[in-house]
Amino acid sequence: MVTEVYPETTEIHTFAGFWHTMWSKCVFQLFRSFCLLINNQKRRMEMYKSYSMEIAGRTLTVDVGRVCAQANGAALMHYGDTVVLSTATASKEPREGIDFFPLSVEYEEKLYAVGKIPGGFNKREGKASENAILTSRVIDRPMRPLFPKDYRNDVTLNNMVMSVDPECRPELVAMLGASIATCISDIPFDGPCAMTQLGMIDGEFVVNPSQEQWKNGDLRLTVASTSQKVIMIECGANEVPEARMIEAIYKCHEVNQTIIEFINKIVAEVGKPKHSYESCAIPQEMFDAMKAIVTPEEMEVAVFTDDKQTREANIDAITEKFKEAFADNEEWLAILGEAVYQYQKKTVRKMILKDHKRPDGRAITQIRPLAAEIDLIPRVHGSAMFTRGQTQICDVVTLAPLSEAQKVDGLDENVTAKRYIHHYNFPSYSVGETKPSRGPGRREIGHGALAERALIPVLPSEEEFPYAIRAVSETFESNGSTSMASTCASCMSLMAAGVPIKRMVAGISCGLVTGDTDDDYIVLTDIQGLEDFFGDMDFKVTGTTEGITAIQMDIKIHGLTRPIVEEAIARTREARLFIMDTCMKPAIAEPRKEVGKYAPKIIQTKIDPAKIGDVVGQRGKTINAIIEETGVKIDINDDGFVSICGVESEGMQKALKYINTIVTDFEEGQIFEGKVVSIKEFGAFIEFAPGKEGMVHISKIAKERINHVEDVLTLGDTVRCICLGKDKMGRISFSIKDCPAE
Repeated sequence: MVTEVYPETTEIHTFAGFWHTMWSKCVFQLFRSFCLLINNQKRRMEMYKSYSMEIAGRTLTVDVGRVCAQANGAALMHYGDTVVLSTATASKEPREGIDFFPLSVEYEEKLYAVGKIPGGFNKREGKASENAILTSRVIDRPMRPLFPKDYRNDVTLNNMVMSVDPECRPELVAMLGASIATCISDIPFDGPCAMTQLGMIDGEFVVNPSQEQWKNGDLRLTVASTSQKVIMIECGANEVPEARMIEAIYKCHEVNQTIIEFINKIVAEVGKPKHSYESCAIPQEMFDAMKAIVTPEEMEVAVFTDDKQTREANIDAITEKFKEAFADNEEWLAILGEAVYQYQKKTVRKMILKDHKRPDGRAITQIRPLAAEIDLIPRVHGSAMFTRGQTQICDVVTLAPLSEAQKVDGLDENVTAKRYIHHYNFPSYSVGETKPSRGPGRREIGHGALAERALIPVLPSEEEFPYAIRAVSETFESNGSTSMASTCASCMSLMAAGVPIKRMVAGISCGLVTGDTDDDYIVLTDIQGLEDFFGDMDFKVTGTTEGITAIQMDIKIHGLTRPIVEEAIARTREARLFIMDTCMKPAIAEPRKEVGKYAPKIIQTKIDPAKIGDVVGQRGKTINAIIEETGVKIDINDDGFVSICGVESEGMQKALKYINTIVTDFEEGQIFEGKVVSIKEFGAFIEFAPGKEGMVHISKIAKERINHVEDVLTLGDTVRCICLGKDKMGRISFSIKDCPAE
């Protein structure tokens, strides 16, 4: 029997079989994927942990394992309705060719967090705001010392603000989130550390204040701590006395201990084992070889000088000796720069701690030579120069109408404008180097903000001094603590510009060198660059005779004991009073009574807020007409305060007269001066101010009878009129002939 095969049928059967097979495979793959998804989700849910604690009457919740599983560490932070995602990531290998720990800290402000769409054409967030940069620095400063000094893997701590509750500041949540994400990661870190913010309202401390309390209180203090010591302080204050400030610092330290206990609980349950890394420490045998070539005594002579250039020349000569000696050892040559740095560091620290000798020969509490002068820059509104040793700052103040205040667009809706702006510049020539200027970096922005905080508490109110103020500190020479020199120079420059500040402000920095025990330390007044580089602390404090206005403390060790903090604060008070009395006051003892010759002058008046629309006019027609005619600038706020800014007194007085006329209701007996703007058969219309007109009947123009208005008046004439009150039809009428002579 022969079976006939039809090709068409075979093709159909083959095709159908193919799709049946494919369908079976697809169903199997879908089922397999679904099972994997369920297992992954189950595993993810098993890893997901949530932890909560109460801080300042609000609940802090930390979600671990819920998001960002591929980061080394991640924490989704909730404090009230504020939400911040904090992550910590590290590269798998160290970065080659560097002699520092490459840590990057980011604080990302997403405007959707406050229900805003970014401005501009792109409609997306651009470069970091000044607040974001300053917050990143505050997170960086306490955490950096807790990483291993010889760790060279890139580490990034990213903090993304996703929701903002005005009662719970996102900056604080990001600080805690960065610490938690790093602690639970496998990145080597000697934590935990915790941070607390403290405000002061009516003399009472407020732990973790709201945005409004932070802005309007007398204290804005951030303190970071380890389980034993204070590790970072950042502060702005309205002349808070030193004893009260120490009390506030340790109030924060106390709260930090409860947070550290909370973090330790999280780490114990979900923390990853810390990974090993390749150490980049300098071999001891290399140090021994270097000491045989250049003895510690010779190194001491090389660094013992008060001239930075001389010291650098000495170190360059020593480095050349080492290069010649190690010419055949490529491994040692590759790390020679770091080895010389470490040799200098050991030498300087031993000199200070054991011998009580400073590199420039000063006593432990002695301040470098001081000098101050004002008015060195002509035609600017105010200028001053402050010199302390080889640190020199020239500050220039510019005054402008309030309309030129800096607009601020960020997550804090309580802050929309800055009336006082302080900018700090640090060109390469100030340290004898050469490199192109690329605009201010994070350090420059941070130094400017510190000097700004230092002076804000003594500035006059807008009602007392209706100006926007910009101070620019130009670093002419730098050898340590230029930010404190900027504070001194800016204070004198403001006084020279005629800004009626309440009290003089000065600033100084203290350093620290520590030994093997907590009791083995020495605090240095007015540290220079070398003592900053090789020391353990840079404790900057600004203030008046009455109290502290700003603090910024950076350290390179694992914290400060209370005696060190108290001694540093006492030293800085003593030093800043000395600077004011011996240097600043002889240059300028008090603010000038008037602003400078080239500064704009401002007249301020108050009008009924209901009359603001009359002054502005439809689409700004009235106010623009006044500005065009008088050549002044005019600012009006919602409370009815009007600021008239100009250089010529005549134009300012004319603008003031116009505004007063516009807001004045015509009443019988009032006398006005105006311009003829229209002539009719029955009379003339007189404009007393832009948008403010009145009519003089033909019978009220001249004492004698006239047949035509043009017989007496022409367009553009300036005339004086007296208000006669309302006529029979309820209209206001004026008279020229009944106006009394001047």
